[in-house]
Amino acid sequence: MLNLVWLVLHGWVLAVAYLVAGALACLTVVGIPFGIAAFRLAFFVVLPFGRTTVRDPGAGLASALGNLVWFVVAGWWLALVHVLAGIAFCLTVIGIPFGVASFKLAAVGLFPLGKRVVETAAPPSWFGAGTSVSAAR
Repeated sequence: MLNLVWLVLHGWVLAVAYLVAGALACLTVVGIPFGIAAFRLAFFVVLPFGRTTVRDPGAGLASALGNLVWFVVAGWWLALVHVLAGIAFCLTVIGIPFGVASFKLAAVGLFPLGKRVVETAAPPSWFGAGTSVSAAR
């Protein structure tokens, strides 16, 4: 449900921003890895709840140097969009989860290379792992 509300309120705007950044990066051969990273993040920011990013163990020095270039060229303004959206969301109690998600996405937008998107584990049940509802009553 959170992903649906996120998509309607702000997710599509962020996805468009990442798609534009990716398209601009792909205009040059050197920028194609940056474009691919931007496209990957565009699909992540559309539906961020239930997923997270983790550091890719195979990422090395090239990813670190690429992140510095990304930060200078596009990362800072994408992160700024996330921070401004997060502040706007946090102005209401209902928007706080969306604001927190937007702040987390700001860090990903700053340095996207060397990361991959993974599904997060489902939260444990209210009654503890392996306990059924009828047994808890």
